[in-house]
Amino acid sequence: MLVKGLKGFRGFILRGNVVDLAVGIVIGAAFTAVVNGFVKAFLTPLVGLAAGVRGNFTTRTFKIAGTEFPYGAFIDAAISFALIASALYFLVVLPVNRLHERFAPHQDVQADKKDCPACLSPVPVLARRCAHCTEELSPAPEAPQYPHEAVGHPRTRT
Repeated sequence: MLVKGLKGFRGFILRGNVVDLAVGIVIGAAFTAVVNGFVKAFLTPLVGLAAGVRGNFTTRTFKIAGTEFPYGAFIDAAISFALIASALYFLVVLPVNRLHERFAPHQDVQADKKDCPACLSPVPVLARRCAHCTEELSPAPEAPQYPHEAVGHPRTRT
């Protein structure tokens, strides 16, 4: 019983998506540390200069009824979040979406449908027989009798 459980656990751990998730979390934590370091070393002091605050801006607080509110730490975290979110969007999401659009097959345009009078299943407007119940259908009056009779179709004989 124990051997079977270990084999199942090994199969679970060695799945591609579990390993990919673990790698993503580790890379994300490292990236977050780099961005937080950049924010604390460069951006937070710039915000402090713009606000006229000397020293470490992250230690700035205000008091209400004896309770301290560390607004400098919040601003530091908000800047970090904005940088991480924008980096993920511009460096990961946009490129992946562009690759997906380039290499993913485009969906075919679906033909207009009508309901079969016998079985009420949807069938193409140009169909002459229902694919579900084989009932003979009359084509729509404005539609051509055969698809290749449509204007601009490669089989059109003109």
